[in-house]
Amino acid sequence: MNRRHFFNGAAATAVGAVAAASVSRVALAALPEPVLQASPSTQPPLVPNTGRPYNPVVTLNGWTLPWRMNNGVKEFHLVAEPVVREMAPGFKAHMWGYNGQSPGPTIEVVEGDRVRVFVTNKLPEHTSVHWHGQRLPNGMDGVSGLNQRAIGVGKTFVYEFVARRPGTFMYHPHADEMTQMAMGMMGFWVTHPKTKHPLISEVDRDFCFLLNAYDIDPGSKTPKTMTMLDFNLWSWNSRIFPGIDTLNVRHNDKVRIRVGNLTMTNHPIHLHGHEFQVTGSDGGPWPLAARVPEITTDIAVGQMRQLEFLADEEGDWAFHCHKSHHTMNAMGHNVPTMIGVDHRGLVGKLQKAVPDYMVMGERGMADMGEMEMPIPDNTAPMMTGQGPYGGVEMGGMFSILKVRKDQKPGDYKDPGWFRQPAGTQAYEWTGPLPDPARFKAESPTAGAAPATEVQVRKPASHKHH
Repeated sequence: MNRRHFFNGAAATAVGAVAAASVSRVALAALPEPVLQASPSTQPPLVPNTGRPYNPVVTLNGWTLPWRMNNGVKEFHLVAEPVVREMAPGFKAHMWGYNGQSPGPTIEVVEGDRVRVFVTNKLPEHTSVHWHGQRLPNGMDGVSGLNQRAIGVGKTFVYEFVARRPGTFMYHPHADEMTQMAMGMMGFWVTHPKTKHPLISEVDRDFCFLLNAYDIDPGSKTPKTMTMLDFNLWSWNSRIFPGIDTLNVRHNDKVRIRVGNLTMTNHPIHLHGHEFQVTGSDGGPWPLAARVPEITTDIAVGQMRQLEFLADEEGDWAFHCHKSHHTMNAMGHNVPTMIGVDHRGLVGKLQKAVPDYMVMGERGMADMGEMEMPIPDNTAPMMTGQGPYGGVEMGGMFSILKVRKDQKPGDYKDPGWFRQPAGTQAYEWTGPLPDPARFKAESPTAGAAPATEVQVRKPASHKHH
């Protein structure tokens, strides 16, 4: 992380506040210095050194925003600004976000904390921040025009409230929402319980991330903000596989994963190798009677789901959205299906006019992951994730849960690929295929259907129809 000052000259006096309560120059001078993050990698958990203690979360391909204590108030500083987000190695997008990244940093507090958030607007238009799911005074809810004046360009507003209930929440603009959220403005908020809670378990690993979607034309860098449904990049915390970090845990760890959805469609999130329970949403922890074993849970628009499970199966386990198009990366949706089309008589003729023409799609799309065909600059190729045995043929909303017996407590480093013990991996059979055992116990005519004569009589009229 690095720090820099944003306030100089006229910008230092351009200040506003929620509910028309202006920030004094003395208060402005005492603003907490904004902290920025440039790395797209998952940062270690931020262990609290002031305020009440708690077990911190790990934000997948993200980080937690530091704070300061000021007379018993936990103070944060969010800066809404244009950012460059590396969505995958070599592929960068020009977005809007907070404190150097999209999504913005996770904010962590404790139930009962008095919270003060300074929000400075460095965007080219006004903005606001809505604290999605929080119980707070009406004037702090962040809907511009309804609860407050919008935060003007260069202005700083203050939001103050008490974190009244524990749970997982989100924050995002409620000003020109379609544009600003399509550009990547969103973040996570976690309120930890102040004491042992009957419905909130203590866990060994606690991960969180947001689901997001973008429409970025191949070779360009800026999301198309007018897209409603036909997105071509589906991401977790604005990263696409193989650029999404793995979730690395110790064997028999109790694991919690908090997932928030601020896209334009639902996402069935699926975990291999384990059963989980949905233990909470942005409405709060769920009653024990409402929890059932699942391997897939659907997360609708504007919802959060909290998944918990015991990581009791070693291995590298896929974790992904189960909508197939959401695990592909940049793709066109108007490409005709060529499966079964015989190109052999056409290839030679076409290559005379187009020397680089290649046959694609006549046997399926798996070849796309192996072809090293030219693509526009700053474009993420489709389905190019690699595993220890070849192409994973996945992209977008996909990652891997890595469970290891030798992963040390508190160690989040990638342990590398799992080596399956002998006799526990699928293998190729090269011998003869035996007849099914049931054939030997049956007579040659066993199970054969009796001969049936079918007589067909065509109706002569429509009288009885």
